[in-house]
Amino acid sequence: MTSGLKTAALLGGLSALFVLIGGYLGGEQGMIFAFGLALVMNVGSYWFSDKLVLRMYRAKEVDAEHPLHRITARLAQKAGLPMPRVYVIPDASPNAFATGRNPQHAAVAATEGLLRALSESEVEGVIAHELAHVQHRDILISTIAATMAAAIMMLANMARFAAIFGGSRDSREGGNTLGLLATALLAPIAAMLIQAAISRQREFAADRRGADIVGSPLGLAQALRRIEATSKRVPLDANPATAHMFIMSPFSGGGLMSLFSTHPSTDARIQKLLGHV
Repeated sequence: MTSGLKTAALLGGLSALFVLIGGYLGGEQGMIFAFGLALVMNVGSYWFSDKLVLRMYRAKEVDAEHPLHRITARLAQKAGLPMPRVYVIPDASPNAFATGRNPQHAAVAATEGLLRALSESEVEGVIAHELAHVQHRDILISTIAATMAAAIMMLANMARFAAIFGGSRDSREGGNTLGLLATALLAPIAAMLIQAAISRQREFAADRRGADIVGSPLGLAQALRRIEATSKRVPLDANPATAHMFIMSPFSGGGLMSLFSTHPSTDARIQKLLGHV
């Protein structure tokens, strides 16, 4: 199954989970309200997230004379994309991200640490990966996934309040109360797992397309290994809400926590890249 089909299946899973929870609660109006509120929140994020996240990391736009701008321009032309705005983030930890609601309103940002730590071929691999996110419209996909996940979490909160304030009126409703509590606890976990799986699929797809844009997977594979090693010594001071945007998550977690990670493991990414030669 291709990454596109896997993403569609996972988005379908989020939609089905939303409908099932709404049906279980029996409140169609509540379900519509939760979805509408989540949609408004995430559409706002979709339209304005580029400005917000660039300001959050104190990113500075660079001109055509900057090496990062020249690399991005060359790769954007190879990918058949409009030239994005290019920013440098004043942080010593190596990382990068792309943002913007579509290819015509895209921006690519890299940290000063990435530009210092990586060779030019490795920087090319990273920027090509970010341009692949732009080309695949992954900001839109992540917004849709976030909308569904947020709506599910709102429904779960409704279930929790229903169980606390309405479940103890009659002892015969004990089973229903337990069901509401189980829904309130398990639904957000399921939503986060599916949302993280969607993000991991998009990372694999961006890795493959990035390698195609450059013409070789070696630069990106080497960059991923170097970023991981350097980030452990010089971690990025990142907001958890933006972790999914970076080429490598600023936060590491093993064991069960890896199930909630927005990024595949570096080893898995490199293995897929080198198998893509």
